[in-house]
Amino acid sequence: MPRIHPLLLFLPISTVLTAAEPAKNTEPKKEKPFTPGGIYRQGDMQRPRPTVITPPSENTPPSDAIVLFDGKDLSKFSRKPRRDDKDQSDVPNWKIESGYAEITPKGGDIDTRDKFGSCQIHLEWATPSEVKGSSQGRGNSGVLIHGWGEVQVLDSFENDTYPDGQAGAIYSKYPPLVNASRKPGEWQSYDIICECAKLDDKGTVLQPARMTVIHNGVIVQHAAELEAKVQEFGFALQDHHNPTRYRNIWVRPLHRYDENAK
Repeated sequence: MPRIHPLLLFLPISTVLTAAEPAKNTEPKKEKPFTPGGIYRQGDMQRPRPTVITPPSENTPPSDAIVLFDGKDLSKFSRKPRRDDKDQSDVPNWKIESGYAEITPKGGDIDTRDKFGSCQIHLEWATPSEVKGSSQGRGNSGVLIHGWGEVQVLDSFENDTYPDGQAGAIYSKYPPLVNASRKPGEWQSYDIICECAKLDDKGTVLQPARMTVIHNGVIVQHAAELEAKVQEFGFALQDHHNPTRYRNIWVRPLHRYDENAK
């Protein structure tokens, strides 16, 4: 019969049994699931950090934005004169006043000199405060995104017209989900998010181009699919013979997930 150490006689039975039991095998720690893409697991501290930017304020755009018009000049745009214009210069002749640019008679469309990939386009616009005309004759202009289509600019406050031609519409394609228009003369904002189509090496579309439009802080187009295949594009502000005003125009690239990976 084995001898018991005298000190063990004074310990609880459960403690004596625990001390005598062999150590149990611990199971290996389970790995966390992968995040979409299958490269990084959930909570992976080795995952690259997103680019740090300064967000916009009332008077300044985001720090990663390309400013196209800050209220001073339209040098980032070129004019498209009509054939019958005496002035064939490509320098925009819209009126610049009090921080905004206003379409002038025979001013013509103005086009960005640069091209962009997937991006966020921000601009603010105002139709005339004095209401003249109806339907398409009130404050008509547009953001003509080359290869994509037109985001309509129009006085759509208590002004009926065909749905795919009102403010916030992707012209002749998608009406806005809601009418978020402000009164004539009030400043309004567009944020237009263009996500280029994903193509394979042969140019076959793997994922269609998608456009989201935010009008005055309200989503009016949500990932609308378009047939655009362009990977770089510019855009124009349309002269539709109405004195529409624009200000605070900037573009920023759409950053990719894990774009800072080494």
